[in-house]
Amino acid sequence: MELLEIFGYVGALFMGLTLGLLGAGGSILTVPVLYYLFQVDAVLSTAYSLFIVGITALAGAVPNMRKGLVNYRIAILFAIPSLIAVYLARAFIVPAIPASLTTIGSLEITKDIAILVFFAIIMLLAAWSMLRNGRKEEAETQLHSHSRNYMLILLEGLVVGLITGIVGAGGGFLIIPALVILGKVPMKLAVGTSLLIIAIKSIIGFMGDVQSGQDIDWIFLALFTSITVVGILIGTWMSNFVEGKKLKVAFGWFVLAMGVYIIIKELFLDA
Repeated sequence: MELLEIFGYVGALFMGLTLGLLGAGGSILTVPVLYYLFQVDAVLSTAYSLFIVGITALAGAVPNMRKGLVNYRIAILFAIPSLIAVYLARAFIVPAIPASLTTIGSLEITKDIAILVFFAIIMLLAAWSMLRNGRKEEAETQLHSHSRNYMLILLEGLVVGLITGIVGAGGGFLIIPALVILGKVPMKLAVGTSLLIIAIKSIIGFMGDVQSGQDIDWIFLALFTSITVVGILIGTWMSNFVEGKKLKVAFGWFVLAMGVYIIIKELFLDA
């Protein structure tokens, strides 16, 4: 086994740990790990990411379901438009993107570069969401001040599904604020509900890839996913003892650095 692959499997464990500790954010690492450490091409990396994130999130959702920490009504309301969007994105939109999009000077913007840069932008948004001060406390103080906005929940479900379909990330950093602010769901309930939504829509999105004829390495996928599942189970257990707020800030800076690195590497270093 090569050194990069060892780092890749360590990254898989770290991704699961983060998802278990924070309920969101860990899946943002999957595509960079697959693309840069395992040399899986960008489109296939996003496909693999959907499967890995889906199974891992399901492993994290089950304990929350047993504890009653899932709001099924809100989950269904958010998931329906999200499922439709992620499936259509994987089955039709991503395969329809041309291999070469445009040329800027000497730089050819390929499909892989476009997906990776878009993914990096999503990483920057995720980092910004994690680093915002007082978002959780502010949201919880507003918990019962307004009625639930079901139309906005449906709309955000559609947007998150489309983003998930293109970049292969779970979108927990978007789902949890939506559940708390729009759905008026308490934070602990939002984490469990988010994991269930992520699991369902990611697995459905991956089915779109299977239908579109992607060549899947099932053995590698099973190994990588098993490691992330172990990570999320450990992270879920550790969440009972570790303060998530400080971890979230530290992880936010890490994601920010990764996003900046991907943009610089794809647009400038490889030009």
